[in-house]
Amino acid sequence: MNFQESVGGNFETAIEVRSIAANTDLLAAKNGENSMSEQANIDLVKKFYESYLRGDAEQVLSTMSPDIDWTIPDMPGIAFSGKRRGKQQVTEFFQIVAASQQLRHFEPREFFAGGDRVVVLGHHDWTVRASGLEFGSDWTQVFTVQNGEIAAFSQMMDTRRVVEAYRQSGPAAVRAPSPGHILRPILQ
Repeated sequence: MNFQESVGGNFETAIEVRSIAANTDLLAAKNGENSMSEQANIDLVKKFYESYLRGDAEQVLSTMSPDIDWTIPDMPGIAFSGKRRGKQQVTEFFQIVAASQQLRHFEPREFFAGGDRVVVLGHHDWTVRASGLEFGSDWTQVFTVQNGEIAAFSQMMDTRRVVEAYRQSGPAAVRAPSPGHILRPILQ
């Protein structure tokens, strides 16, 4: 799979992601004095991922600022897509994801830091709970860290694969979240 395919075949997105990663590398190389805070930012993002994979909702939320901006690409008919703001809406995002799909594989592969940004390249595989259909995608996640907290999150991925898996699953594919569940069901 080439780079353009890994970001969903969208040429503009591929250019944007490549530009973010390249600029982040340049900033990291030029600003040796920022390497400590950049390393702290990478460590915070790694803590976020570790907590997520353990299903530790409290720890995941503790890495975020109260008014976090959370962006997943808009996808027609996909309830967890789009923009959210604040920990409550991010919690709702995780609840909808947990009710809708089962995580099979999640791997952050490369980390780049520059200033207050951390760019992570990785891969995930999911199963739509309603149908058992599977999809996977390489992804790019961009975190903005301010005052030791994740202030913004944005993900780029192959949205076509997600939409196709849900479209084939039918209208019941996205269920209402169960109260009190946030991360644990993702990993079951």
